[in-house]
Amino acid sequence: MDQLNSESTGSSNDLFRFRLRRSRSQHQVLRRQPSNSILRPAWWKFLLLLAAFMLVLLPSKMRLISRRPFELESERTPHLVAVVDVLSDNRTRPGFRSPVQSGESAAAIGQANLNHVSSGGSSAPASAPPKSTANVTAGSGPYHDWALFSADYKEMMSNLRIFVYPEAAPTAPPSPFHSIFLPQPEAFKNPKLGNYFSEHAFKVALLRSPLVTKHPDQANFFYMPFSINAMRNHPQVHSASSISDFIAQYTTNVSSRFPYWNASGGADHFYVYCHSIGREAASKHRALHNNAIQITCSSSYFQRLYTTHKDIALPQIWPRQQEQDLASCQPPEFNSRNKLIFFAGRAQNSLIRQRILDAWSNDTSLAVSSGVGSSLQYEEGFKRSKFCLHIKGYEVNTARISDAIHYGCIPVLISNYYDLPLADVLDWKEFSIVIQEADFKQLKQILLSISQQRYQRLYSNLCLIRKHFTWHATPTSFDAFYMTAYQLWLRRGLIRLTK
Repeated sequence: MDQLNSESTGSSNDLFRFRLRRSRSQHQVLRRQPSNSILRPAWWKFLLLLAAFMLVLLPSKMRLISRRPFELESERTPHLVAVVDVLSDNRTRPGFRSPVQSGESAAAIGQANLNHVSSGGSSAPASAPPKSTANVTAGSGPYHDWALFSADYKEMMSNLRIFVYPEAAPTAPPSPFHSIFLPQPEAFKNPKLGNYFSEHAFKVALLRSPLVTKHPDQANFFYMPFSINAMRNHPQVHSASSISDFIAQYTTNVSSRFPYWNASGGADHFYVYCHSIGREAASKHRALHNNAIQITCSSSYFQRLYTTHKDIALPQIWPRQQEQDLASCQPPEFNSRNKLIFFAGRAQNSLIRQRILDAWSNDTSLAVSSGVGSSLQYEEGFKRSKFCLHIKGYEVNTARISDAIHYGCIPVLISNYYDLPLADVLDWKEFSIVIQEADFKQLKQILLSISQQRYQRLYSNLCLIRKHFTWHATPTSFDAFYMTAYQLWLRRGLIRLTK
């Protein structure tokens, strides 16, 4: 019995020890489990290498992602501008003092330099522009990336094809609405087209360009050739509501007569306008608004029916009887530019214009007026001024930008929410000044703080981009038509349904 008890006890002890070992073994496994997870030393090394790689790579990527088409000049305060100018090229400029040399504050130096110019010192922010412009192939200049753009532009010229719906061709007998679709006769000789000239110039240039194809199966895009401006002057379709109804009906008609709209849901279709009524043109056809591309002068981020990544900003340009030779880019005598700033325009429907007129119209060193009783005629003001203001009116856009570019006056843009034309290609801060509307009181100080070197660079770049803001009845390379077509080319990545 004792032996049996002893064996029983031994067996029980062995079982206890086995369970204890098993329990300890399980506990050790549980403790070892983290070593199989992300906490293993090899994983730590990998994470450290990945973190180091991201720290090196991420800043440059973020700069590319966040690159804006322009920089707000007012984000660089006038005091900082003064410091930058002094440290760069104003050290030898008579009458200007350096905070490094004098120990004064940047604010005091900025104000002293402003007072010097305003009270009899030279008001010119620059000397005569260089006679020859820089070779753009040596660097990007006013372009984000000239090499990339020029290569892609060449590909566009070889491959982009546009099908024009047949309403743009005359018929017999003529339709009662033929004037809405046909190109404007003598558009390039009609100064009455005014602010709406670009809308008509695009159609004329497109129909004379090699981009048009008669084979819709080869087309990248489809042009809907109605004109908002022509509708506005049509006796049967002239109100905003009637125009929206007409366009909605026309789009429905196109989608039922041709298979191309339904193949993409309208995503490869586009229409062009400069008239402000065009903002609501697509309001009664959901697919036209959501999918089709509008090429418009009224390119505002704040506009309800404008979609930045889809729609395209069209340069607003007035018709000119005779274009001067833009290739040489020889400005008038620089000494004749004896005004720092020029602006002439009505304050109607524009609070910011009224504020700028109230603040600066009495300053004799500037030529800022409502246009009534101005000391300078409109064209003369652009020729005799160094900086010309583009101030938001009823719309964010006006033709003053192209006028300033044409006459060699550096554009100063004061128009919040403006999606600038050709911003995918052009670096606007390299040939213009952009100021927030809220900073209009610092306008003169900002412009006086611009250094001689920077002004020369702005002017040289302005010469390089002038050809992009010129229309031709028969388009020429890199003119306003082909640059706008390039914006279409950038939006060609569409998935189209096939039968």
